[in-house]
Order: sequence, then structure tokens, then C-alpha cells
Amino acid sequence: MEERAGEEQSIEARAALLLQLRRAGVRDLSIMRAFETTPRELFAPHRFRDLAARDMSLPIGCGQTMPAAADLARRLEALRLEPHHRVLEVGTGSGFGAAVLSRLAREVVTIERFETLAIEARQRLAELGRGNVEVFFGDGLAANETRGYFDRVILHMSFQEPPYAVLAALALGGTAVFGRFDAPVSENARPGERLFLSHRESEPLWTDSDLGPCRLGAALAGRAKAL
Repeated sequence: MEERAGEEQSIEARAALLLQLRRAGVRDLSIMRAFETTPRELFAPHRFRDLAARDMSLPIGCGQTMPAAADLARRLEALRLEPHHRVLEVGTGSGFGAAVLSRLAREVVTIERFETLAIEARQRLAELGRGNVEVFFGDGLAANETRGYFDRVILHMSFQEPPYAVLAALALGGTAVFGRFDAPVSENARPGERLFLSHRESEPLWTDSDLGPCRLGAALAGRAKAL
């Protein structure tokens, strides 16, 4: 009886989260279904699992955070994912983003610079049976670690300049989403962040779209020396 009650509570919590995504403006039904079938609480630290159904960011290990559900959904909607796509994710974190992506794409390669997070994410994804996801510990911003060409690339971080080393992994017709820093308005002001979409139309031709403000945090290159 207790197990059944827990399952019902989990279903109700996920339904509440979907309602929050709707209110935040998420309209893509495939993304809504991917969130519905991916238990966010499984990816949250145990002490925060009761908050997993809320549309809020949550702290995880290694000083990182799990993004708010609506922020993640917004980035995924911008990519216009198709079931045949091969996707690269840089910044695995808890693994929740990769788990949602696994419901939307044919193959997902996700790279994490913190080994502890990579190991934990791999275990969680295995528990869910998401066999179309590969988790790697490495420097996702290094060209030699991108592992082939991709139809879509998502980077959960912001840059001063476009991350060309990673964008080179986009196939022609591919699309990437990432953050960029604005120039600070004054010397002591914190620079703002904007979400950008880059589309590779042909070998020399790119088009960029500004999707509005975001809060992703600065990109960090290299593997972490600890954790």
C-alpha cells in the first residue's frame, strides 16, 4: 500500500510540474511528454527530492545546479528536436537533461567535466534504461572530445565568444543553443547573459538568433582536477 501511495504521489507531482511548464509557455507536446516520463526526483539529491516537482533550480554535487524545468524546456524547444537527431550535450550535471533528451532524439552524447557527476549520471540513466545515452567524463569544450558530428548541440553555459571548437561538431543544417555574455553596463556591474541559437546553414554561413535573457554561468574548460 505504501509503495502504491508513493507512485500515486509521484504521478501527481509530475502532473503539477507539467502544469507549471504550461504556465511558463512551453507548448511542444513531445517535450511535455518527455518531462512527464522522466522522474526529476530521481536526479535530485535526496534532501531536495521533495522540491523536484517545483519549477526551480536545485543544487547538486560539485557546486553545480540542476536547471529549473522551464529553463531546460525552453532550451530544448529552441532546438526543434526530431526523433532521428544525434545530440551533443555539454554539461551533464545530474543527468536529467540527458534523460529528457533521450526521449526526443535517436542518440545523445553528454560530456561532464566533473568525474563524480558523470559517474552518478551514468548510474541514474542506467536505472531508467535509457540505452541511447552515452555519458563521458571529459572536456566538452575541446574539439577532440566531441565524438563525431551532431544534428543538435546544447551547452549549459555562457561564453564571451561563440564556442567554435564545439560548434565545429555540428553537421550542415545543424543547430546549437548556448549562452553569451553581454558587455557590462558599468565597470562593477555583472554582465548579463543572453541565450543564443546558432544554425549552420553551410560551411561558411551561420545564422544567429538572440532568444532573450538567461542565467547559465560561465563556461569552464578542461576536466576538473578533483571531484
